[in-house]
Amino acid sequence: MPDTSQILKGLLEGCILSTVASEETYGYEICRQLAAQGFKGVSEGTVYPILIRLQRKGLLETTKRDSPLGPQRKYYHLTGKGADALRDFVTEWKTVRDVVERSVEGVSSNGNRTF
Repeated sequence: MPDTSQILKGLLEGCILSTVASEETYGYEICRQLAAQGFKGVSEGTVYPILIRLQRKGLLETTKRDSPLGPQRKYYHLTGKGADALRDFVTEWKTVRDVVERSVEGVSSNGNRTF
């Protein structure tokens, strides 16, 4: 049986880019949005290193803004390179999704193939 967390980790970069593409936002809000989308086990300890990695790759840029609750927040937004990476991710995801769906088509919940 596959480890779902390993599958999700491979997809999180693209999902984070997608979340940031819809609006400039900060780390905690990204975590909250991912949880609302169904990524229940994703913690800030997983998301923040990905945000740093995406920033180092030039896919995200940041702007610091005042927060009503304390220190400044770092808001993330896509760069042009990030928008290109997101388009590539979506294309690749659709290809992989289609391949997996064809592969498991006709498999019942007990793991047997139905014909």
